[in-house]
Amino acid sequence: MGKRDRLSGNEAIALAMKGMNLDVVAAFPITPSTEIPQYFSQYVANGETDTLFIPVESEHSAMSACIGAQAAGARASTATSSCGLALMYEMLHVGASLRLPMTMACVTRALTGPINIHNDHGDAMGARDTGWIQLYAENAQEAYDNYIMAVKIAEDKQVLTPVMACQDGFITSHAVENIELLSDEEIGKFVGLYEPAEYLLNEEEKVAMGPYDAPAYLMEHKRQQAEGMMQALPVIEKVAAEFAALSGRHYGLIEEYQTEDAERILVVLGSTAGTAKQVIKNLRAKGEKVGLVKIRSYRPFPAAAVAKAIKKAKAVAVMDKAEGMSGIGGPLFGDICVAMNGLGGPRLIDYMYGLGGRDVRPEHIEAVYRDLAAAMAGKADEEQLIKKAGPYYRYLALREE
Repeated sequence: MGKRDRLSGNEAIALAMKGMNLDVVAAFPITPSTEIPQYFSQYVANGETDTLFIPVESEHSAMSACIGAQAAGARASTATSSCGLALMYEMLHVGASLRLPMTMACVTRALTGPINIHNDHGDAMGARDTGWIQLYAENAQEAYDNYIMAVKIAEDKQVLTPVMACQDGFITSHAVENIELLSDEEIGKFVGLYEPAEYLLNEEEKVAMGPYDAPAYLMEHKRQQAEGMMQALPVIEKVAAEFAALSGRHYGLIEEYQTEDAERILVVLGSTAGTAKQVIKNLRAKGEKVGLVKIRSYRPFPAAAVAKAIKKAKAVAVMDKAEGMSGIGGPLFGDICVAMNGLGGPRLIDYMYGLGGRDVRPEHIEAVYRDLAAAMAGKADEEQLIKKAGPYYRYLALREE
């Protein structure tokens, strides 16, 4: 039986780090992830973990230090947000291409500019194609659990790919919730010892890290890297099953909520799922066939699972918390369109929402379901909460001139 406590998502992540007794944590403060290394550094100072904590001069240096530590044979981790993640961008590619199974707590926040410190998914979406696995959490409990599972996923010999465990800035990172914790012993036993096959400090077998990759080889190496990402899908499910046996908490690539007979479905990432579930309960009580698909593994994208979950619906709202600047929709919408390619299925409509921390209230979710009902009936919805930029691309709760 786990220990129950009241913690924020950031506190929970720091406790997960302590339980793993990580070898190296390198970090630079940036809102709203600052608390994670701050809390964790206290555990180091108090002698509660043997971790080498490195307070660096920038986020680029934080990722560089993690890459160096992991390449040397250490288990390394960091935490960041927003422009800090953007500053790491070069090194994210380096770490992933070297197949170094690092972990990162990404506390999602809008990117500059204009300057904004509140939540959306612009930072994590900007890093979605850097070669990192991305897991998204609905609440503090899931953020804690995802971070623990991330280590086993990353270090699996079929994967060897770094993992970004994402949670919504302030909404889950700072809000205090009831949470069930594992003991340090349970966490340590679950993740096990890090046993790299190849590392720089191995005197018995020399290895080069980051050599020049000529045209004759780079494409093959990228294909191998992509294979690790593809192999991550079954490994994520395997690790989740092992974690369920330990904790009693079950996770999958996606979570379906009231989708069995749903005619209208929302697809979301992160904390918005909690608000949507309450709206669904209310609408179901009125006889409306509505449901939800929450995506936990965004990279690799669980295309088959998503397609199966939504293909029988009549209309689907894809909720994008990042403006992709493509002029035709957000990044999540694009991935779902690819997943549904050639399968027919429901009408898909993209909703841009919550940018820069814009409130997402139950009435906003209800408005989306009404809009989907109007789309099913071939009628124009007069709901003022929704601004239509095109037939498939809309803005939710956008203030007009």
